[in-house]
Amino acid sequence: MLCGAAAAAAWAPLPHDEAVPPAVVSATEPAAARSASPADRNLIAELPSRDAIGQRRGELFGSRSWAPPPPKPKPQAKVVEAPPPAPQPPPNPYRVAGRVVHDGIAHVVLAKGDRVLTVREGDTLDDGYRVDAIAPKAVTLVYLPLNVPQELPVTVALDDAPPARVAAVAAPAAKQPVLDGRPAQLRLEGPARIRAGDPFTVALKVTSDQAVRSAPVQLSFDAALLEAVDVRRGGFFADGMFSFRINPSGSIFIGAAGKGAVPADAEFFVVTFKPVRTGASELKLSSVLLQGTAGRAIAHDQPVALRTSIVQ
Repeated sequence: MLCGAAAAAAWAPLPHDEAVPPAVVSATEPAAARSASPADRNLIAELPSRDAIGQRRGELFGSRSWAPPPPKPKPQAKVVEAPPPAPQPPPNPYRVAGRVVHDGIAHVVLAKGDRVLTVREGDTLDDGYRVDAIAPKAVTLVYLPLNVPQELPVTVALDDAPPARVAAVAAPAAKQPVLDGRPAQLRLEGPARIRAGDPFTVALKVTSDQAVRSAPVQLSFDAALLEAVDVRRGGFFADGMFSFRINPSGSIFIGAAGKGAVPADAEFFVVTFKPVRTGASELKLSSVLLQGTAGRAIAHDQPVALRTSIVQ
């Protein structure tokens, strides 16, 4: 009975003046507006409208890591580039084929391939080289573009000396053993008598059992009686290299090179002289170096000096 009375009391309608018209109360109104009095609802209706809340810009309750921040990368070490290497001269194309001392001045015989040159200190060579110093054991060349000195070893020394001494000095060094076989024979061929003012020729003839590739030679003469007019290659070096230098004081430096044939009474060179006064002249080979195809020295005899009488 009590329960029924309570339910009936709860269902009892409100007084007529306090009833809320159905048109005023809407299910879409906020709960605060529905529970407010008419006066309060009128006041709420007069409030200015507010914009709706925009889109969410971030997580309100996003996760957060408490791990320590990663270490900053260490700055890389600065790479220091090494300076470029200093320029180097090209391989030296010369080698020493002999050395000659005449009138107290040292000359050296240089070979470049098949070419033979006789030079002295201060001479400028091809390929930018200059002969800086000539010593008993080495020749110093300076590569002029870089001013770099280079030493060439002297393996054979030839001096302006009497025949017996020349033969001993012309013997090859230990690094250049003499080839087996008989010594080569050298002969100066020319007239024994000539009239003053008449040119004449002197030739060097060589016979050897072994092939000869190059032959630096020094020919000495009496400058008071003879004048060297011309020097030309003989038939043995017709297809090779040939060079010469005439010293007015009485010597001729000759360098010749060929393919390396075996000479049989072959003509190496021919010199033309002009007698300038009467007397007994003498021509001799003051130094000779015969080299084979492998660059080794060939033993040879010492030719007899050529004596020529100059008459009126």
